[in-house]
Amino acid sequence: MSKNTVLIIEDEPNICNFISTALTASDYKTINCQTGKEALALIPSHCPDVVLLDLGLPDMDGIEVVEKVRSWSGVPIIVVSARDDEKSKVLALDAGADDYITKPFGTSELKARIRAALRHSLRLETGKALPVTLFKNRDLTIDFNKHLIIVRGEEVHLTQIEYKLVTLLAQNAGKVLTYDYMISKIWGPFALKDNQILRVNMANIRRKLELNPVEPEYILTEIGVGYRMLEEEI
Repeated sequence: MSKNTVLIIEDEPNICNFISTALTASDYKTINCQTGKEALALIPSHCPDVVLLDLGLPDMDGIEVVEKVRSWSGVPIIVVSARDDEKSKVLALDAGADDYITKPFGTSELKARIRAALRHSLRLETGKALPVTLFKNRDLTIDFNKHLIIVRGEEVHLTQIEYKLVTLLAQNAGKVLTYDYMISKIWGPFALKDNQILRVNMANIRRKLELNPVEPEYILTEIGVGYRMLEEEI
């Protein structure tokens, strides 16, 4: 079985080496580069399975790299950046990044995000997204065919909008979905970008799904950015 290749775009050698060493130990093949220009040449020639991208590159902003890559490739891009402000996260995700991790980070979290990106990418490439009929995570089960949600052994009744939100998150488990993206997908591209209606629905969903809505187990909030469904267990 061939190893998954990860392209690391990072201009700080110590961070680049740290990531590369950790991933190599987990049987990934890594390719390293320091600039956006190098990255844009390496992606089409090496066809990596995942791209880890720092935003603060010496020759161009990482957001520009995301936009350029997205014009011709669907390769999963995980931003790994010291920028922890909401604006940077939203810009990166809206530009087409699949995920966003802020420095400093743990290798376990990074590897989990990579696994989630690889699984999602595989489903899209092979068309496996359509036949998937069941989502399981701990005590949560979603049967897409039957429109059935079971938590802790009991069926949960959601409104149509609530069900659409839950399934949207489940089908993108492990990924951060921005507020605007979710509003557009559920209420349409011309809907008002009103986060309040989304927050109200998410609060109702958490009351129905979570044992403790204040400390959710399934649907996590990226404050000021959006929501993430915890990755399903394999």
